[in-house]
Amino acid sequence: MKTRFYLGIDVGLSGAITVLDQDGKIVDIFDMPTVEVKVGKAIKRRIAPSAIVSEIELFAREDCHATVEAVAARPGQGVSSVFSFGQSFGIVSGILAAMKVPTEYVTPTVWTKSMKLACGKGASRQRAMDIFPAHAHLFKRVKDDGRSDSALIALWGYKKSFFKD
Repeated sequence: MKTRFYLGIDVGLSGAITVLDQDGKIVDIFDMPTVEVKVGKAIKRRIAPSAIVSEIELFAREDCHATVEAVAARPGQGVSSVFSFGQSFGIVSGILAAMKVPTEYVTPTVWTKSMKLACGKGASRQRAMDIFPAHAHLFKRVKDDGRSDSALIALWGYKKSFFKD
């Protein structure tokens, strides 16, 4: 059976989830759902697992495949932000496993090279606007880089699966 939906997930707090159909067209894009939680005396933003489940459960009931960006700590990143990033990655991976969604992980180096991204901060957004012109309005703001990354990650997974099917 051919995969019906392809999820691309940028797991960061400013990340997003993109859903492509079996033809590689965007069905939905939503920003990573977050909540504010009290950690010690501070209020921190964390991803909202139940909201993620609500957003993807319709697609997960069908034959779907997820591609998640395999993140790692970067030089100069603070301990707290590394922990938060790793926690988000673990939560997303756990949700997909619990929902029995076949999942693969791709490093930023691999998917960006495959998508032929130019250098620079806006490269992902520009490439997503070029590939998905009907949805360019979703990528136009600087803070929409999570959306563009997730769309390109989904497309990477789609192309990989398409050539495998």
